[in-house]
Parts: sequence; structure tokens; C-alpha cells
Amino acid sequence: MPAGKPVNPTSQVSDESVFGSSDELTQGSDELIAAVGTHGGEPETGFNPITGWGYNREPLVQSTIFKKDSNGALINDLATGYTVSEDGLTWTVNIRDDVKFHDGVPLTARDVAFTFNTAASSSGKVDLSILDNAAALDNYTVEFKLNDPQATFIHKLAVIGIVPEHAYNEAYGENPIGSGPYRLLQWNKGQQAIFEANPDYYGQKPYFKKLTLLFMQSDTAFAAAKSGQVNLAEIPASYANQKVNGMKIVSLDSIDARGISFPMQPDTGKKTENGYSIGNNVTSDPAIRKALNIGIDRQALINGALNGQGEEEFTGADKLPFGNKDAIFEDGNVDEARKILADSGWTDTDGDGILEKNGLKAEFTLLYYSNAQDRQALAVALSEEARKLGINIKVEGKSWNEIDTLAHSTPIIFGFGSLDPTDLYLRYYSKSYNPSNYNNIIMYNNTVVDNYLRTAITSVDQDTANENWQLAAWDGTTGFSAKGDATWLWIASINYLYIMDEDLDIGTPKIQPHGADAFGNILEWKRTAH
Repeated sequence: MPAGKPVNPTSQVSDESVFGSSDELTQGSDELIAAVGTHGGEPETGFNPITGWGYNREPLVQSTIFKKDSNGALINDLATGYTVSEDGLTWTVNIRDDVKFHDGVPLTARDVAFTFNTAASSSGKVDLSILDNAAALDNYTVEFKLNDPQATFIHKLAVIGIVPEHAYNEAYGENPIGSGPYRLLQWNKGQQAIFEANPDYYGQKPYFKKLTLLFMQSDTAFAAAKSGQVNLAEIPASYANQKVNGMKIVSLDSIDARGISFPMQPDTGKKTENGYSIGNNVTSDPAIRKALNIGIDRQALINGALNGQGEEEFTGADKLPFGNKDAIFEDGNVDEARKILADSGWTDTDGDGILEKNGLKAEFTLLYYSNAQDRQALAVALSEEARKLGINIKVEGKSWNEIDTLAHSTPIIFGFGSLDPTDLYLRYYSKSYNPSNYNNIIMYNNTVVDNYLRTAITSVDQDTANENWQLAAWDGTTGFSAKGDATWLWIASINYLYIMDEDLDIGTPKIQPHGADAFGNILEWKRTAH
């Protein structure tokens, strides 16, 4: 995955986009002020890994058992080694004996076991339903007992920060104690969080001794950078060609894919246990799903809606080692899309530009999270592309609470992107459907795909696992990709844009997951002018 690269402003940049020199900040050279909403934003429940803080990104305050390097490979953090039983149900992990929490208390296997048992019973951010129990065998050995031999369990050990059993309570998120490179110094809710370097950190010491995170929307963050109030800010793709003297814009590639869920079941009046409608009579027709996948021009959508800041995405896993290149196809074929629709009986009988079949209009509502600018832009642009095919897409922005009530019957533009292939399993394995979350929200059921997914997730051999993940997408006959059942409409993997001080060196950034991991390699960061 390419490292972060400066965005070179083009000749189209107007004089109005060149702002005055950013004011000198008053903090020291080893202090950093950042407005980075994509690093999880302000955590509603505080800096608590049990409730989601640091999931899929650097938790700053806490340590994890494993972590990922800039190439996405798993490396040790607290761990010194591990073994897996022959049946795949028992994982034994050895941890370092030289780690202390911020309060000076040694971190032991009891804290690791406590963290995972608590996370498993709390229905937190990480799905730990396969964990039966974690137990400390001695001070520096922890054993995990699983109820299903999922080889991908190792990824779970890289996304949950370890909390201290002796200092964990309901208020932990507001005053977290961890063993990570930073400790929380101050949290002004709704405004900022201030971290200071942990002098007792067992790993590489950070260059920046003080880290201030400002909680603000991306437009406001850009204005703050322009006026010299921050050293680093995450900004929307629409600002890619802006210039601020003394600052640079860096674009980070990501595996964060944007895709649209297609409810696979027809609307027969069924409801979920919460009383929400199930099924959609338009998207349950494979011709509609295939036509949209083949007919839209992904690159045109990226160039327009994302200002060129993204890459085409066809399966939701194109860039990943378990992605199937054979499932990628030539899109933008409007004639072929129209033929698919016509052959399936979709025709425009009343001349309004919208196809019909058996009295049913080829139209549906597409939902997006109302605070996500990129999703709104993609949804609007897609609706215009779909019009060329005779499909009418009505775009609506809603809160996640509202989306929850409509998710089983209405297409939604989602974001997914993880180095953990368990995401594929939860998205497409028929038995992973759960009305209380987004697992297999489309209610997909393909026995052949199920078999591939089960083989993949239980295989200890990585090559065998990857082969079966790929076959689940497309085996030449069937699969979850557009060449097969066309279960989703994947459009693009987005880039994350940051404006930062010219002399800020961010090293080799980690592969950016869904939601980004801006500080994933914070220990590499430094200033080049000092």
C-alpha cells in the first residue's frame, strides 16, 4: 500500500484558494495540536476500549496484544509469542513481563483475561461471540477458549486495548489508565482531549510529548488549519486542491470501501422481532442489482463526488490479500445494463423514463448517514448515473438510529474496510444474520458461498484461507460479487486527506482502515526542522 503522498495542486486552483501564511503556533516543537475527526472523533463513552475506543485504530492510552505494521502484518505489542491447539479452540498467548500501567501497577495476564471477558459480556464494538472464556494461567500467560475454531481470532487480539482489572469501573472512560505511549491528561467534553507522553512506556518513545485533539467538523478543522490554530487537520476531498502557505496536503490511500447494501428478499410483509419491515421488491430482482453494477461508471463517480480522491471498488475487498481479482470487471457499460433489464422484463411503458415490471416501478430509496459528506455526494451522483438505466433512486440522509429501523428493507450506503476477513464472513455467511446488528443485513443465503466462507474462517493455513475467501466472491459460477449474485454495489475506496505543517514528517502511515487510523504510526512522527 503506498505511503501518504502530497497532493500537487493543479493549474485549476484559483487565486482565491491561496490563503495567507499560517500563523506561528505558540506551543513547543514537541507538541502537536490536531483536529482529526477520523480517529474515532470524540468517544461518546470515553476512552474505553471495552465500549469501542481504539477499535481498528491506535488507542494511544492502552496497549494491545498484537498490532499491525505499515504493511498490515501482525506484530507483537504486549505479546511475545502464541500457540494454537490442534482443534483450533484453545489459544495460548505469552506477554511481556516489563509493562506497567500509568499508575505503576504491573500489567499481567489477569488484566488481559479481564479485558476480554468483560468485552465479550458487554456487547461492545468487537464481536467476541466466539470467545467462551479467557483465563490467566500465570502472570504472563493467558489462555483463550473458543467455541468455534476461527483462525481469524488473532485479529481480535489486535483491536482491543488492555484495561487494568484493579482500576476498571463505570467511570473508566473519563479517567482511563492504560500502558500505551500516551496518558490522558485532560478531557474537556465537546472541545478537546489532551494527552502527554508516558515516561514509562516500554516501547519506542514518541517524539511529540504532548498531543491535543480538537473535536470539530472537517470544514471547521480546515479553517483552523488555515488560521494557524492546528498543526494537522482531516479535511474533505473537496479541499484537495487548496493551498495554505507553510502547510501541505497529504492524501492517504485506504481500504475503506463505500458500498450499497441490496436487500435480497422480496417484501412479503415479514417483520423483524423489532417490528421493522423486511425485503424490497425492486432490489430483490437480480437484474436490477447486476444492471447497476455493470452500468455505472465508478471512476466518473470518484472524479465528481470524491474530487478524484479514491479508487474504483468492485468487491469491497479489492485491495486486500483475500480479495479476488477475477471478480473485477469492466463497468460503465450502459448498453449491457439496459439489455439485462430488458431481458428480465423491465420496460418503460408510460414513457416517464423509469422502467416498470408487472406494474412495479424500478425505483427505491437509498439512505446515507446524514453527517457523512462523501456518502451524500456518492449517493446523489449514483442516482444520476442510475437514471441513464431507467432506475430511479431517491436519496435520503438520516441518523443511524433512523437507518436502523429501515436497514432490512432499504438500500444503505455503508463504509467497510478491515484487514480482518471476518468482516466478509459476517457480511455474507447466511447464519451470521442478526436482527440486532448489521451482520448479513441483506439476508443473503447461498450454500456454496457458505461452504467457502466456513472453510476460509476455520483454516489455519493462510493460503487455503485466502483461496476460499476469494472463491466466495466468485468461483467462475457463483459468488457474492457482481459476477455472481450481485449482493452489493461497491463503488470506491476513499482516500483520507490531511492538511499539516510543512515540516511534519508522519513516516510510513499504516494501511488506513474504515474510519482511518491517523495516529496508527504516531511513534514515527517528528518534525524535520528541529
